[in-house]
Amino acid sequence: MIGKIATEKILTDGEKTLKQISMRTAKTSSIVAVMGAFVAFGVYVFIGVKGNLGLFDIGALVMYCGAFMQIVNGVMLIANTLGKLAEILPLARIYFEIIECTDSKQYGTRTLDGDRFEIEFKNVSFKYPGAESYALQNVNLKINNGEHLAVVGRNGSGKTTFIKLMCRLYDVTDGEILINGENIQAYTKESITALYSVVFQDFKIFSVPLRDTVCAGSAFDRDKLYTCLENANIKERVECLPHQENTYLYKDLNKGGVEISGGEAQKLALARALYKDAPVVVLDEPTAALDPIAENEIYSRFNSFVQSKTAIYISHRLSSCVFCDTIAVFDHARLVESGTHTALLAADGQYAALWNAQAKYYV
Repeated sequence: MIGKIATEKILTDGEKTLKQISMRTAKTSSIVAVMGAFVAFGVYVFIGVKGNLGLFDIGALVMYCGAFMQIVNGVMLIANTLGKLAEILPLARIYFEIIECTDSKQYGTRTLDGDRFEIEFKNVSFKYPGAESYALQNVNLKINNGEHLAVVGRNGSGKTTFIKLMCRLYDVTDGEILINGENIQAYTKESITALYSVVFQDFKIFSVPLRDTVCAGSAFDRDKLYTCLENANIKERVECLPHQENTYLYKDLNKGGVEISGGEAQKLALARALYKDAPVVVLDEPTAALDPIAENEIYSRFNSFVQSKTAIYISHRLSSCVFCDTIAVFDHARLVESGTHTALLAADGQYAALWNAQAKYYV
């Protein structure tokens, strides 16, 4: 994650650069237009005088005017291109500053070995850089190996922040996160990255062949790919594409690319998480773009596929809670309830209120 100071500097510089570009663009366009008008006026006067003196016949006059217009248009095109280049270069500088930024976090040397992983939050509190209030406060929660956990709560309650801290996209402000009893900061970056398969709310599907967006750097295995596509309920759609898994998505890089819907993009993101085959699968609003029937089928397939893995679901649709072992309820940056679906309904607290608010429209 880019450090706070570097981030603020880049954003500040970017804002200044965009303002400068707007002023420069207006100035360049005005200069080019005025110069073009003056040059055209002068040349037309010159040709007109020569024609009036009988030095040109009508055919030559038309030819000279046409040739001149081509020259003027060419010069103006060059000037406009140089103006565009002047706009792009400052933005390119910001781009290279971003990609050259290094991760400011310090990583340890321990590696995650074996096939059992327990994750524990101990008195964890967190503020985003520059924020005054806590996004999470005094959270204590243990996720056992192979456990299926549903994380629920109102908007802004801290659910996605909980996942970001667990994946160490940020470091905690207070407290600690343990993996197999060791502080998460003791492990290598590669170990943390390999531990999780995550689908965030703001996932991206790139304009590349479908196989590349699902495999995402992992070795290509066609049988494994289609198994993951089937479990994400998009296999039949892929089989109908012009070049199946080799079909380009969108038309940004290939005019023959295929446009896909939001729901289809979300299914591909799910397939990508499955293809990575990490020990811990995290789905943040995984079915937000899907209809209820597709959602039910996805959950049925997905829950079966990750049966032996640790799985964490974040969703405003509480249907995922029924097949989870534990439900964690967040409210105003705090973990306010934790337990099974049946136990939390019986407790008649925050979870029961959320559940009943949805259920009343169906029963």
